[in-house]
Amino acid sequence: MSSSLITDFLRQAGRPAIIAGGLGTELERHGADLNDPLWSAKCLYSSPHLIHQVHLDYLENGADIILTASYQATIQGFKAKGFSDEEGEALLRRSVEIAREARDLYYQRCAESSSDNGDDSRILKPRPILIAGSIGSYGAYLADGSEFSGNYGDAIKLETLKDFHRRRVQILADSGVDLLAFGAVPNKLEAQAYADLLEEENIITPAWFAFNSKDGTNVVSGDSIEECGSIAESCDKVVAVGISCTPPRFIHDLIHLLKKVTAKPVVIYPNSGETYDGIRKEWGQNSGVTDGDFVSYVDKWCESGASIVGGCCRTAPDTIRGIYKILSSGQSPTFSAK
Repeated sequence: MSSSLITDFLRQAGRPAIIAGGLGTELERHGADLNDPLWSAKCLYSSPHLIHQVHLDYLENGADIILTASYQATIQGFKAKGFSDEEGEALLRRSVEIAREARDLYYQRCAESSSDNGDDSRILKPRPILIAGSIGSYGAYLADGSEFSGNYGDAIKLETLKDFHRRRVQILADSGVDLLAFGAVPNKLEAQAYADLLEEENIITPAWFAFNSKDGTNVVSGDSIEECGSIAESCDKVVAVGISCTPPRFIHDLIHLLKKVTAKPVVIYPNSGETYDGIRKEWGQNSGVTDGDFVSYVDKWCESGASIVGGCCRTAPDTIRGIYKILSSGQSPTFSAK
């Protein structure tokens, strides 16, 4: 698809588009044990039906974009679990198939529904739905919390990161996703690696870059958000730029900083504001905002220029339903599909 994908999609929606919420934490709520280096990607072979159910839950609560269960799915990671390269590649493709199957079932339910809005418990409204191939950082593969620091050490160079991500990017781009979602990008080196890869491999699937921050000014590594945004702005393959897996309270300032360096649509999917302990592999209890508080930020983000909004870790279908209600009420800020 062309670089106009997001612009056309937003124009059709007539409002900011909505991204599904947290996948891994929602899988855990459904009973999956994700205390594993593969995190949510473990379910690709252990319980794919749960991934399908979570995708469907988000669609039935108003999501317009669902992200595949491939954020932590890497050929290298699967190999460490005893899978062959071919089996790892097949699991990556499976992440896309599951998302496509959920979208197909959702459309089927919409067609069978007697009302555009379905019953009170489900939003069954035919609309364009995009599938984004989710790509996590090198730090996500390490599963040591370094995706939240961006500190990979001096041994990790640009070429190292390009070689690490190359095959996964190719497979996801060739598997029928509508776009590639590079999420929680922790430093400018990895952003440059992604941009170079998209150009070198002539990837025609459009992409977005979403950075993560813990101070509202820089990405988690300490690199300037404006420098990182400029890398995305300079890459023609990138069609949207934004922030993911970042506490909601920082988003407003980060949007303003990004708008200084990019004219591309801004994509926002923060976490609930809770802190993650990368060593103990658990979220701090009661450290985040409620669904109501999270949703209350949405108008402010859209007024600041966000045109795609949703949630990341520890957000749920109820969060997405709340965003949908605000953005579908006609009371959201004046919207431009630019």
